[in-house]
Amino acid sequence: MIEINQISKSFDRKVALDELSFQIPKGQIFGLLGPNGAGKTTLIRILNQIILPDNGTIRVEGKLLNESHWKNFGYLPEERGLYKSMKVIDMLVFLAKLRGMSNYDALKNTNYWLDKFDIKEWSNKYIASLSKGMSQKVQFIAAVVHEPEYLILDEPLSGFDPINVELILNELKFMKSEGKSIILSTHNMQSVEEICDDVVLLHKSKLIASDTVENLRSSVKNGLFSIRFSGNMIALANALWTDFELLETKELGNNRFQVLVRKRGERTFEDLINNLMGKLTLEAVEEKLPSMQEVFMSLITKEEVLHAE
Repeated sequence: MIEINQISKSFDRKVALDELSFQIPKGQIFGLLGPNGAGKTTLIRILNQIILPDNGTIRVEGKLLNESHWKNFGYLPEERGLYKSMKVIDMLVFLAKLRGMSNYDALKNTNYWLDKFDIKEWSNKYIASLSKGMSQKVQFIAAVVHEPEYLILDEPLSGFDPINVELILNELKFMKSEGKSIILSTHNMQSVEEICDDVVLLHKSKLIASDTVENLRSSVKNGLFSIRFSGNMIALANALWTDFELLETKELGNNRFQVLVRKRGERTFEDLINNLMGKLTLEAVEEKLPSMQEVFMSLITKEEVLHAE
C-alpha cells in the first residue's frame, strides 16, 4: 500500500497540491483523474522522487518513501523521452540496468518483452527510425522491463491505435493478476471504467472524490433504466403509467423492443419490475449507470459551483 498524507507542493507561490491525503491499495489498478492543471503530474513526479513535496509524507508498505524504493517503481511519463541515437535493444538494456538489473537479466527481460510485443525484428533499429506507435511500445517496455512492483503510467494509451490500446489494457490486467500495483493517470474514461478498481479525482490541487469506480458511478446515477422485452408499446405505456418516463425506443423485430426510461420522483428499480411483471415478456432490465465521463463532468461542475459560492 502507498499512503499519501498531507502532501503539499507549490511553484512560485502557485499551489499545485494542497494537503492531499489518500491511500493506494496494493495489487489494484488505481485511477488518478483530473482536468489539466489539477496536480496529477506533480504528484506522479513526487512519487517517482523527481521532485520533493513542500510538506507531508509518503509511505510505501509502511516505510517512508526513499531511494531504496526507486528500483521497485516503473514510470511511463506523459512526455515520452528515448535516446534517438540508440538502438532499441541497447536503450532498453541500458534503462533496465539503471534500475539495478544485471546485464544478463536486463538483456533477458528485454528480449522477453520484444517477443511479447512482436517487435523483435526492431531490436537493432535506431529509436529515431521508429513510428510514433512503435516508440510508444518501446517506452512502455522501458517502464516494465525491470519487473517493478509499482507501475506509474501517465497517459499510457496516448498515440496507440485501438488494437494496441487493447494490447496494453490486457497487459495491465495480467500484471494486476500477478499482484502488481498500477497507478494510471488518463483522460480515457472508457479505460477507467474497464480496468480501474479505485480512483481519486483531483481538481485545482485538491482531492474532491475518492472511491471505487462502481460507487462513484452510483453516486451520480440519474434514474435511467434499459428494458428489452417482447409485447407491444401500448402494454409498456400502461405499465409505466405515471411512474416512469419513456425516453428512447428501438424496434428489434418480431414484436421485440429495447427502450430507455427514466424514473419519476422516488420510484425504484423494484417499482419498475413490479409495474412490468405480467404485462410484458421481459428479456432484460438493468439500471443504466452514468459513464465515468459523466461522473467526471458532474463532480467537476459541482466543485466549480461550490467555489463560485
